[in-house]
Amino acid sequence: MPVWLKIIFKIKHGLITFEKVIAGSSLLLLLILAIIQIIARNFFDTGFSQMEVISRHLILFIIFMGAALVSEQNRHIKIDLLTHLLSPDQQEKLIRPLLLFCALISGIFAWYSAGFWLDEWHYAPSNERWSVYLALILPIGFFILALHLLLLTITGFEHERVLKEKSKQACCSGTS
Repeated sequence: MPVWLKIIFKIKHGLITFEKVIAGSSLLLLLILAIIQIIARNFFDTGFSQMEVISRHLILFIIFMGAALVSEQNRHIKIDLLTHLLSPDQQEKLIRPLLLFCALISGIFAWYSAGFWLDEWHYAPSNERWSVYLALILPIGFFILALHLLLLTITGFEHERVLKEKSKQACCSGTS
């Protein structure tokens, strides 16, 4: 395997680790905040209005990181009516251009959501500026998804490659 491909796989694995940590810690924090809010409302007749804003943004963190993780495993929701009409060879030839197209669309979404974030930053009242930082998940999430899809365009789906190598090894070891 060439050195540049090893570097790309290391970047991919680092990105996957980062996504898992962010998604897991966001979920844990979301659960803790929900429990605190439930206890505060039921036992102390009070609540924290800002926890609702934080919870909504934490859900976005989980969604974006989860989307990148499932795309890595090729387990995302697919609307592929026409792929059943194609042969496996045609499907394999089509997957990389489609991944590149999806990366391009996610990159465009990242660009425009960054512009949206800047507008929100400029027009947010000073007492609500802290919540604008949480909204950074939109451009960052789309950028991470675009980066993930671009890396998948270069490397392909790793678990499918591993399965192909195992089947080749089983085939070769069984014939010798």
